Amino acid sequence: MTVLEPRDAAVADQTPGRAEEGVLGRDYRALSVGIVSVVVLIAFEATAVGTAMPVAARELNGVGLYAFAFSGYFTTSLFGMVFAGQWSDRRGPLGALTTGIGCFAAGLLLAGTASAMWLFILGRAVQGLGGGLVIVALYVVVGRAYPERLRPAIMAGFAAGWVVPSIVGPLASGAVTEHLGWRWVFIGIPVLVVFPLALALPQIRRRAGGPVTPAASGDATSSADRRRIRLALAASLGAGLIQYAAQDLRWLSLLPGVAGAALLVPAVLGLLPRGTYRAARGLPSVVLLRGISAGSFVAAESFVPLMLVTERGLTPTLAGFSLAAGGGTWALGSWLQSRARVEPYRERLMTVGMLLVTAAIATAPSVLIHSVPVWTVAAAWAVGCFGMGLVISSTSVLLLQLSAPEEAGANSAALQISDGLSNTVLLAAGGAAFAALGGGAVSHTATQASGSHPAAFAAVFLPMAGVALVGAWVATRLGGKAVAGRS
Repeated sequence: MTVLEPRDAAVADQTPGRAEEGVLGRDYRALSVGIVSVVVLIAFEATAVGTAMPVAARELNGVGLYAFAFSGYFTTSLFGMVFAGQWSDRRGPLGALTTGIGCFAAGLLLAGTASAMWLFILGRAVQGLGGGLVIVALYVVVGRAYPERLRPAIMAGFAAGWVVPSIVGPLASGAVTEHLGWRWVFIGIPVLVVFPLALALPQIRRRAGGPVTPAASGDATSSADRRRIRLALAASLGAGLIQYAAQDLRWLSLLPGVAGAALLVPAVLGLLPRGTYRAARGLPSVVLLRGISAGSFVAAESFVPLMLVTERGLTPTLAGFSLAAGGGTWALGSWLQSRARVEPYRERLMTVGMLLVTAAIATAPSVLIHSVPVWTVAAAWAVGCFGMGLVISSTSVLLLQLSAPEEAGANSAALQISDGLSNTVLLAAGGAAFAALGGGAVSHTATQASGSHPAAFAAVFLPMAGVALVGAWVATRLGGKAVAGRS
């Protein structure tokens, strides 16, 4: 089978009559629609499941374990990301993508049929494994199948794939949760797997199948691969132990917490580019910014529906609707970064984006004051999502610019590890603060008598706003060449 490498795609794209062909031109249309459809599937899961989560946690008597339902996903995805990077670089992204979609669907079914909170969390963990495989494989597909000039546009397409799910997903999920039950939100999503598989896989096999170069057979290469897998396992186990310690809040929990840190820190240092944690210019700062932006925003967003349901008495439908506009503004920000004329200002644009994210997260807990209109959260989150559109798509574009073709899988995995690890760690920190201030005792104010715990929510949002503000500084350090090697 002939493998179309990125450099070959770029040359082919410059043939007469094809120089200006876009991602929806004849050569790229089927592939673009197929992989964006995969993103749409992931988007429906994220938006719909997030809306149903407060009801699921309450009915399974697991509100105190609420953060685990999110962090369990991100913890297992860490391993999936590294494994997908190794798999894609050595054998191509097709196998990682199909396996990931299968795990994703299986996890949804397990969560939807769970009879206890621990089974629900297990289902989310299986989803996370699949999600980690899928997202890295998609990045490798973009790096191999599209020339550099088209990558900002396909990344904008990924963001656009969130628009309809962000609007329809929360509303549909809320309606299904209220009238049929939260389980159908999870059980119903796997049917969406069929279309992306049928459309995308033949094109991926033709354009991006197989390794970039013949697989190396040396002992050094095999040893390096095995080392990265071991590091990925250590990182996942360490993140899980830290999350457990953060939720237990007893002196004995210090033991798994310390053990988790001892596993996690050296493993992550070995998986990320050298200089990531000191924000070295170039690739390390790109990877660090991805983690800061995604972690702070997701950790805050995970508690928005719960805050609106328990503190302001909204139904799950209305709570989910508060996040709906964000899909459109996220896509708008991603579209803006894809314009050729803004390329010289990308770093400045990303700094502005992080400032918008900071403002949105800091504004959200103002609705804990009952005189503040509930729609304030929707407005703030629309602004924050616009900033995220500027930042997230740009980090993806910069990563591929700074990566050699044979390193696209490993570097894409590093980007997603930063994303997922930050989500896990910041959710653990937020969940610990939430539980420590009585958040685990909250209930639906519209249906049950219960004391309010506004401080528990403030303890999540305000520190996350501080983390996002640090990201605005990191965004000023993205210029420069890639730094070779790992920490």
